[in-house]
Amino acid sequence: MTQTHERPHDGRTGTDLPQGPLRTLAGAAWQALLLAGAVALVLGVLVLVWPGASLVAAGVLFGLYLLFSGVMQLVAAFGTHATTSLRVLAFISGALSILLGLFCFRGATQSILLLALWIGIGWLFRGITQTVAAASDPAMPARGWQVFLGLVSAAAGAVLIVSPLESVAVLTLLGGIWLIAVGTAEIVTAFQIRSRARRLPPGA
Repeated sequence: MTQTHERPHDGRTGTDLPQGPLRTLAGAAWQALLLAGAVALVLGVLVLVWPGASLVAAGVLFGLYLLFSGVMQLVAAFGTHATTSLRVLAFISGALSILLGLFCFRGATQSILLLALWIGIGWLFRGITQTVAAASDPAMPARGWQVFLGLVSAAAGAVLIVSPLESVAVLTLLGGIWLIAVGTAEIVTAFQIRSRARRLPPGA
């Protein structure tokens, strides 16, 4: 005689059991990482296939950023209760940012030139600051590496300032390769997270 064992029935099957927090988090993480990797990969390919168009698009976006930043600074200058000197500085900075943003829309060459100079000045100051900070602090971790990175950043900024149009073309090529490498790594990582998430216990 066959004996059957009744199981408690709560109206849900095994597949209907709610996922635990770890499974939910892992599911959201690998999907977000996969999307970010795919976007980076596509952008990298587009930059390498159409470098000229990518530079123009970057210049336009940079011009829009300058305009938005300038307007926000003007609003801050007129709408805050800061001291008069700070308000004057905010007004001058905002007006200059708007002028530079409008300069970007005069043509593709102007926007690319301004973007390259902006990046070059930023790298130059950052490299000098990093080098001086590392050289003056013997207790800084990886001090030699910090000095090296600072010198490289300063040199790259100087090259961009001296030859902005030629340097930004090389920078675009390197940026496209970097985007493809990062996108590929993120896609591979996303599938690894997905594989590990499937091995989690049902209630995890």
